Amino acid sequence: MQDAEVDVESVRNATLEAYQRGPGAVVNLVTKLAAQIENLSTRMAALEADNATLRAKLDTNSRNSSKPLSSDGPGVKPHPKRQRPQAERKTGGQPGHRGHHVALVEDPDEVELHAPMRCAGCGRSLEGLPVVEVERRQIIDIPPIRPYVVEHRAETKRCPDCGTETSGGFPAGLAAPVQYGPNVLTTAVYLNQEQLLPEERTCEVLADLFQCPLSVGTLERAVGQCFGQLARPEAAIRQAVEQASVAHFGETGLNIAGHNHWLHVASTARLTFYASHAKRGRAAMTAIGVLKNFHGRAIHDGLAGYWQFAHCQHGLCNAHHLRELTFVAEELQQPWAAELKTLLLDIKRDVNRARAENQTALAPEVKVAFSARYATILATGLTLNPPPQATGQRGRPKRGKAGSLVDRLRQQKEATLAFMEDFSVPFDNNQAERDIRMTKTRQKVSGCFRTTEGARRFCRIRGYISTLRKQGVSILSALAQAIVRHPPLPPDVQVSSPE
Repeated sequence: MQDAEVDVESVRNATLEAYQRGPGAVVNLVTKLAAQIENLSTRMAALEADNATLRAKLDTNSRNSSKPLSSDGPGVKPHPKRQRPQAERKTGGQPGHRGHHVALVEDPDEVELHAPMRCAGCGRSLEGLPVVEVERRQIIDIPPIRPYVVEHRAETKRCPDCGTETSGGFPAGLAAPVQYGPNVLTTAVYLNQEQLLPEERTCEVLADLFQCPLSVGTLERAVGQCFGQLARPEAAIRQAVEQASVAHFGETGLNIAGHNHWLHVASTARLTFYASHAKRGRAAMTAIGVLKNFHGRAIHDGLAGYWQFAHCQHGLCNAHHLRELTFVAEELQQPWAAELKTLLLDIKRDVNRARAENQTALAPEVKVAFSARYATILATGLTLNPPPQATGQRGRPKRGKAGSLVDRLRQQKEATLAFMEDFSVPFDNNQAERDIRMTKTRQKVSGCFRTTEGARRFCRIRGYISTLRKQGVSILSALAQAIVRHPPLPPDVQVSSPE
């Protein structure tokens, strides 16, 4: 009998034959059947695991996994982005909120007076009478824009004594008969790198709005010049992130010349450092160098490469955990996941409340109670998802989504609950997610990067712009100084030399 061809008829015939041959034949048959049953059981368990994996992939969406909303596909009802419970206050402006509006300008460029000519009551002329009251209303508009052209003329004069003709010199940097000034180049770099317009569209905007039909080559030279001048600020930003007590780390796919690469980010609330690399894990992180020199607490999503840097502390993103727990609770119908999700949100609520009351830590008994609940819930999760028995095959047996989540939360309890022990540690890794988001938008708008150098330029310039925006520094002013070779350092960083 072949393993794949076991059926009732063949087993019956083999049993009768063994019975007729005697006890020894029966024992041999039973041994053979037992081996076949064990083999079939093993194969069935593997197929069930594969089926569970495939069903898990079908059941994941943006609400219960890290998949983006766009991956849900057409016809799928949008899921709420927030995993937090409904707040007590209603959405919108709160009582006492003054609101915001465009304020009147105290010194307008032009004033038009509108005086009444005759009385609305009796019709008498009002000319020459004093003004009783004035109501002000303003229109803020943009005047017609046209280029401001400065012509430089180098005069040549002849010496009356020796007859030598001497010409005046042009300003430094003015090499061509006609070229664009730093304001045009600054605007071009800003539109291309900050507002994420493709090169051709950037040139179209400059031609349509400012009557400056810039070429793509001129734009690329301006971007390259800005990139070169920002080496020192980039190194200073990276050094400041390395010295931070808490920093966020993340990575996302990057398409360069049709090949898969990765964009890595290391950031804080006031600093952003980007780098691109062909790989995602430890090799890329080591080559980039931030984690290698970082000794604070690294907040990340739990990618295996981060744990290789044991000289720093770690903190896991609980927003990822909430989505995974939602999947286990709703799709796999395991109640412990919903309980743990509630527990994490309860801890977050108490931490936020204590922080709002200017407290620096939760009461010791509160932390002990939360920790005990955490351990109890995960013990239940481990009971429902016990470690698989060894199969004798190479590699670790698959644990599935629920089992892998239980193992991670048990083994990385300190990193998961770091936000409870230290109020400077955030609940999630949303800072890195926000810093990554616009790079994904750039790919949607402009497509892939054509060259590795183009990706490097984007990372350096975009990280500088992001840092300036976080610190409230004028981006256009800083880029203009970078164009003329004097880029300012962001206030929160120290002087450093580029590698």
